[in-house]
Formats: sequence, structure tokens, C-alpha cells
Amino acid sequence: MVEVRGGWWKVGVLVVIAAGCARRPAPPLAGPSSAPVMVTPDRAALMAAPVEGDWKALGDEATALLSQYLRINTTNPPGNEIAAARWLAEVLRREGIESQVFEPAPGKANLYARLAGDGSARPIVLLNHMDVVLASPEFWTVDPFGGVIKDGSVWGRGALDMKGESIAQLMTMLILKRARVPLKRDIIFLATADEEIGAGVGAAWIAEHKPDLVRGAEFLLNEGGLTRAKTGGGGQGVGAVEFYGVGTTEKSPFWLDVTARGTAGHGSRPTPDNSVHRLIRALNRIAEWKTPLIVTPAAERSFRDLATIERDTTVRRWLSDIRAALRDSAAVRVLTSDLTYNALLRNTISITGLKGSTKTNVIPPVATAAVDVRLLPGQDPAAFLAEFVRLIGDTAVTVKPQGPNWPATESSTETEMFRAIADVARRRHPEALVTTLMLAGFTDSHYFRRMGIASYGLGPFPLTQADSRGVHGNDERVSIDALRTGVRFYYEVVSRVAAR
Repeated sequence: MVEVRGGWWKVGVLVVIAAGCARRPAPPLAGPSSAPVMVTPDRAALMAAPVEGDWKALGDEATALLSQYLRINTTNPPGNEIAAARWLAEVLRREGIESQVFEPAPGKANLYARLAGDGSARPIVLLNHMDVVLASPEFWTVDPFGGVIKDGSVWGRGALDMKGESIAQLMTMLILKRARVPLKRDIIFLATADEEIGAGVGAAWIAEHKPDLVRGAEFLLNEGGLTRAKTGGGGQGVGAVEFYGVGTTEKSPFWLDVTARGTAGHGSRPTPDNSVHRLIRALNRIAEWKTPLIVTPAAERSFRDLATIERDTTVRRWLSDIRAALRDSAAVRVLTSDLTYNALLRNTISITGLKGSTKTNVIPPVATAAVDVRLLPGQDPAAFLAEFVRLIGDTAVTVKPQGPNWPATESSTETEMFRAIADVARRRHPEALVTTLMLAGFTDSHYFRRMGIASYGLGPFPLTQADSRGVHGNDERVSIDALRTGVRFYYEVVSRVAAR
């Protein structure tokens, strides 16, 4: 879900087993990728909140859980999230945490669980999605649904997006429960379907049909952040961190169908109003359109923060005053050549799908294209659509939104949760920058921001640029060191805000 590039882009003692007793061997991790593994590993038993020596065992447990979770194939479509929901419910059940599984459509599921606090403060939601995107095994070096552990990493589709972060959230729930941490806030664990298709019966269904499950919550943590590790630190989770990016807002999708009509005929007798030719002419105008550069407050803040860690003195000067930089043609040329910077400074357009005739010798009466538009916060979809149609300039070409769209929303940095995230990050890496991110993509957080819940995207695992390429790519994996770091980061953030 999150695409990153360039400088950018989730008082105690450990009792593993009674003294003098041998630890029961962990269950085998081998198993078919087509079926969930219901057995869970040995638990790290806590007498109180974890201390320094506990985190290796907790990281090992998280590793085993993630390996099993990745073996549940939830490629969407079709999703089959019901299998993942049942597995999560079993893990929670053995810890004494009851959950509810909703099945709004056959094979589709959302899971809800809640740890009760004393109610003196409003709840925190830990949101994650169970579905993953397609993985083509022929391009992987391991079975993408094998939950393979090798070379110090856990491999599989969803390791980063976002089953790995889901396990960090799940472990936070388990640690709080085992350690009997006194809570002032309820902690809600919400695992949903259909995030990867941008609609369906996941978070949207919860917001529409079961809003009482989260109504009154003050904060929500989800994917949509990034912890950038410095290159050369030895891999994920090892070495220095360059910056922590916390997602506070995101662009909104405005997906369009472009349809051209013309006279059908035989391919051997060209027609002057061929629908495919008409569509190509329209799309060429769209592809050449340089949408205006716009500086939003969120982007301006992020660029200014990033200037403090930029090594190139010229780029540092541009980032520190992005509005002035955009009046300099040289700065515009350099900054917009970075795909992420470009996406944060304008409404973007990507032509992603084409459809004409299914037969080479048939001129079709209709040709269509799918266009992925992403609008900056504050932009009016109707005004953008009017300019889009004006630019095409052909009454035989129609443009229609594919579905509902929504305005971009932003969560404040002046909250207890944001301060806790920043404090935990700075305590772990005092030299690292903590900044906000505006996502060029989108997550399910927008459903909950519109309900008044301050929602933040975390990237709990320190990742280099190379590591991040696994998101929606081949050989997706997360290192065990990074996973251990992420579990601790999540727990420390949540416990700081929720514990009495």
C-alpha cells in the first residue's frame, strides 16, 4: 500500500518456563500454503510489563506467528479472509481474549476483539487488513505462501503489507493481557477484509454497518508510516535510523473510466471515427497534461523537516522553502524528477488500463481506459473532472468516476498519541528525525478519520529503500531483527498512551 522512493518512505521478569523444567519444543513450521496452521507457538509468559531481556523471546514468538499467518493465502481477489480471521480468533482465544468474526459476504470476514480498560480515557483502535495482493510464484525465490524463515528474515506475501504489522499489533494485545497491565483505555484489535481492492466489505462495511464497535475511540494506529533505516546498517532492524515518518494524511483516489465511441466495422476497411483512435487521441492529451504544482501545508511541513537531513546543500535549500523553490525552473526540474516528491506536489494521473476489441480484425464501437487520479488535500473532484473533460475536448468521449470518492482528511500532531510516537522514536534513536508523511497512496484510515478518530500511520519496521521494494513486489520479507524492533515499538507506543 505504501509506495516509497528517494528520501521518503506500522518491573517484570520473563518466565519462559518454570525453573528446572525443559522448554517444550516449538511446533514445526512446515505446512501447505493452502491451509491455515492453527497451532500457535509457545508463549513468552510475563509476570509484569516486559523488561529488556524479554524482547528476544517475544520477537521469536512474533516470528513464529508471522510465519504461520503468511501461510494463509488471502490474495484478493477473492481474499478468503475468513481463514485468516479464524486463525487470529484462535490465537486470541488461547490468551483468554474473546473476539467476534463478521462474515458480510461468503469467504469475506472482519475480526473484532477488545481489551477492557477502566474507561477513564477513550479507546485506541489497532487497525490492520488481512488481504494481500497477487504474488506470482515464478518470480519468487521461495513459496510466497510458505511462511519461509531463512537468512534472518520471514518471507512471504504480506510480510510488509501488512501481516507483519498485524502481528506487531497482535503481540501488543497479548503482552498487555499476559502482563496484566492496568489500562485506562480499551484497546480494540480490528482486522478487516478488502483493503487491497479499495472498497468491498472490510473497513467500509465496519464504518457503515458496525460503527458502534469503534464509536468513541480517540486514536487509531494503522499502516501508512515509514521508518527509514540508513543504508549499510547491516539490514532491516539493524543500525541507525534516518527518520521516522508518521502518516497523518493521504491523497484521495478519484478513479475514472474514459469511454470513446465510434463506428464499428471490419479492420480491413478503416473508419474515420474509429473508437480506439479517438480514445488514443484523448489519452495522449491527458498523458501530456502537466497538472499545476500545489504546496499543501502537510507537504510543506514534511519538506521543511526533510531539509534538516538532506546532504546536498542546494536540495536542502530548496526543501527548506518549497514555495520559493517552485519558482525556480531548475529546482522544479530536479524535485519533480523524484516520483514521490512529484506526487506530493500535484494531482497525479496514471493511465492504467485499456480495452478495445477482442478480435484483431474488428473495429469496436466502444473503447475504454481506466485512469488512476490521486487528488491532493483540499482539491475539488468536480472541478478537476470539468478540467479533465475540457482538456479531452471531444464530445464522443465520456468520463465517469468509477465509484465514490472522498476528501482527504488530516489528523493533528497536537495529540497525546502523536507525542507518544515521537517520544518513543526519539528515545530509541535520538539522532533520527521524526516527521509527518502525506501518503501518495491511501489506506483505510480515511473511514475512521471521518468518524472523528485521530488516525496515524506507523511503519514499525526499520527499512532501507531496497527493503521497501518488497511491498507489492517479489520476495517480500521482513527481517527478524526488524520484526522484533516493530513489536517493541508498537507496545511502547500503545502502553504509553493506554496504561494507567
